[in-house]
Amino acid sequence: MKELYIGVMSGTSLDGIDVALCEIDEKECKLLHFSEYPFPLALKSRLLHTIFSSVTLQEIGTLNQELGYLFADAIQEFIRKHTLSPSHINAIGLHGQTLWHEPHGVFPFSMQLGCPNVVASQTAIKTITDFRQMDIVHGGEGAPFAPAFHQFLFRAKEQRAVVNIGGMANITLLEDEIKGWDSGCGNVLLDFWMQKKERQPYDEDGKFAKSGTVIKPLLKTMLEDAYFVKKAPKSTGREYFNEAWLSHYLDAYAHLSSKDIARTLLELTAQTIINDIQEKRINQLIVCGGGSKNAFLMQRLKELSGIEVVSSDFLGVNADALEAMAFAWFAYKRIHLEPVKLCSVTGAKKASLLGGIYE
Repeated sequence: MKELYIGVMSGTSLDGIDVALCEIDEKECKLLHFSEYPFPLALKSRLLHTIFSSVTLQEIGTLNQELGYLFADAIQEFIRKHTLSPSHINAIGLHGQTLWHEPHGVFPFSMQLGCPNVVASQTAIKTITDFRQMDIVHGGEGAPFAPAFHQFLFRAKEQRAVVNIGGMANITLLEDEIKGWDSGCGNVLLDFWMQKKERQPYDEDGKFAKSGTVIKPLLKTMLEDAYFVKKAPKSTGREYFNEAWLSHYLDAYAHLSSKDIARTLLELTAQTIINDIQEKRINQLIVCGGGSKNAFLMQRLKELSGIEVVSSDFLGVNADALEAMAFAWFAYKRIHLEPVKLCSVTGAKKASLLGGIYE
């Protein structure tokens, strides 16, 4: 029997809140409606400050509640826009806003903010969140989770891979045994550079980067970073790839042109993705997330890989909506008490029931 679920995602890029309504059963996850809502710039600034600075418990608690109301407002606007009835929606799958991801500490954890009690109360819809922690408790990375959904969505006989390029980039190999990992930085470093040097939120279509030239010694040094050398399972976030990381590598190159550094950062994203799949027998690379809209990045992925590179839009799956769809599907799995098989992706000791339910 098909059921209705809403998925809500705000990623590491902090550029918006994605809300998707999906019709789901054991065989299919069909997107019915999708909308994007802006992330307030002042709140984005406070979140970035929280990630990279010493803050108080009061600030964390306030942000948690504020994000809860922000997500609830987006969902309610989505419900009004599409003339939906809350009573017909089984549950909301709420990823929450990642503040810190540390799966290898003495006490490993992954922290997402956005109070689910607020969302459940404001929307009158059962809300499921805190998806990552049980996988970590079972010895896993707690990320990436998208590969499980990619495998469900893109079942295929031929050898294909999926890469989601948001703030970070994660790869899924569509094989009998699911494989996936975070390849590293997606858009986050280039976005940061554009905001700092060009006062632009991102490099539209990669036009600015395309105007520059790769700084080969800088690219070579960055590619030797410990994260890129590390074998899967592995996951990452802003706690690793950030301004401090970039500044460390740019010390000797800060005098060079802004466009050349942008070009090098785009090449880093493309090269790290292709390096991770080049020894695999892949015929097609399916790209989703914000990176799929960057024409020059898509061009470089094709040139470096020598294989077909397509947006998931080409296969009938909205590239912007895919992550929100995934959390609608994870909510479906939780309601039906179905563990998600991610051991071969995250390294967890066993499959986990993901998420806590807030009535």
